[in-house]
Amino acid sequence: MKAYLITTGLVFGAIVVAHVARVFAEGTRLLTEPDWVILTLLAAMFCVWAFRLLARMRRAGRGLPGAQH
Repeated sequence: MKAYLITTGLVFGAIVVAHVARVFAEGTRLLTEPDWVILTLLAAMFCVWAFRLLARMRRAGRGLPGAQH
């Protein structure tokens, strides 16, 4: 589960970084496209969510809180 969360967080983080780099390369015109902005925000939220779950797992010691072992 940890490997999955790390991979997911890194993949969605890379998408966000690519989108931000594209804004710098192409200009702020992209910020006027609602689909592009929504997908960037969703990728950022999934990235944060994955790393928050990973941190919660580490604090719990073994697995996700509430998960049966």
